[in-house]
Amino acid sequence: MLEQSKSDKITSDLLRHIRLNKAFIIWMAFLGASLLVCLYAYTIQLREGLGVAGIRDYVSWGLYIANFVFFVAVSLIGMLISAVLGLLDTKWSAPLARIAEIVALSFAAVSGLVIILDMGRPDRLLNVIIFGRVQSPILWDITVVTIYILISTLLLYLPLIPDLKICADKLDKKPKFVRNIYKVLSLNWNGSEEQVKIIKKSIRLLSILIIPVALAIHTVTSWLFASTSRAGWNSTLFGPYFVAGAFVAGCAGVIIAMYFFRYNYKMQDYITLKHFDMMGKLLVLVSLVYLYFNVNEFLVPGYKMEKFDAIHLTELFVGGHALLFWSTQLLGLVFPIIILLFKQMRKPLPIMIVSIFVLVGAWFKRYIIVIPTQENPYLPIQLVPDVFKHYTPTLIEILITIGPMILTLILITILSKVIPIIPVHETIENLEEENN
Repeated sequence: MLEQSKSDKITSDLLRHIRLNKAFIIWMAFLGASLLVCLYAYTIQLREGLGVAGIRDYVSWGLYIANFVFFVAVSLIGMLISAVLGLLDTKWSAPLARIAEIVALSFAAVSGLVIILDMGRPDRLLNVIIFGRVQSPILWDITVVTIYILISTLLLYLPLIPDLKICADKLDKKPKFVRNIYKVLSLNWNGSEEQVKIIKKSIRLLSILIIPVALAIHTVTSWLFASTSRAGWNSTLFGPYFVAGAFVAGCAGVIIAMYFFRYNYKMQDYITLKHFDMMGKLLVLVSLVYLYFNVNEFLVPGYKMEKFDAIHLTELFVGGHALLFWSTQLLGLVFPIIILLFKQMRKPLPIMIVSIFVLVGAWFKRYIIVIPTQENPYLPIQLVPDVFKHYTPTLIEILITIGPMILTLILITILSKVIPIIPVHETIENLEEENN
């Protein structure tokens, strides 16, 4: 058995952040005020219509759909770390599984709201379900996203049950109603052999189920693009290409979260240098796979150089979107791969900075996928105002796009303040196994 003093120290360390402090209140007040500004911008769009945004007849998706694809992308990291690495029994990833699930669940939950922002009549949302057609990838998208959110919630909750019992017992300075909530959510956990067996079997089953669901999310999302014949979207590679890009964005998001949790919650003993090193290696691996698909995305149409592919590629490589395109490819993908090959750059601060570039690049990559293709349709653009020919997002559209990002940060902050972000029960068990 682990010494009681060590067990108590681990419990104390991993529950220390579950409290209201001044920094948390200030941070939440800032996020709340920022979200109100974004909500006000959305009320203007509801009142005036989508014309207040930069989207027009040709570029009819704009920032909103680029944002949706980004949110779905980051949410896939829960599947990679919790399910894939968990099933492979990689010990180093175990302390990071809950962080990954918090990030994944927050992004997945908000992704559904992001799609609503693109609807001129959100009051008709139910019609998508009531009158949805099986042939429509949009209906498939709604279905798999909903299922993914449900499974992600269970994958976050089930491993949390033993820790909820610890919270109910150890957080004696909390109000009684708070401890009672933890107690109810712990489902009378007593650590019996039967309960442990049920939890482990359930987690394993969910870990297996979430893999095809997670892959389906981004595959179906890619079909929303690839099912058209537009140059830039007409590709059979879009499914795996989107999945690979999702892993890159998700890894970067988790590394950023790891850094802030490590220092703000004083988790240096539990989120170690090894974790950053291994996550850096994982980020390099998935980035190399994503780089391969990026090369394929442009090499094949570039080799054939059909008329409309040539127009699209010229616009990206040397045209109006060239600066953004090359900045995204180099700063968000190529340079991070090279930098992270060096072990010193996989330390907490350098890798966190690199991950910010990767995550920002991942968002702009979705912008590049969505916008340039719509600006170059097959039929010539004629007899329309100049504002229709080139897409420029408005301030209201930008604020509405930022809103879901703020809401996601609020969800991550709240979840990380009410539950242990590092599994307490599992950490103690692992140390007991090492001592034995």
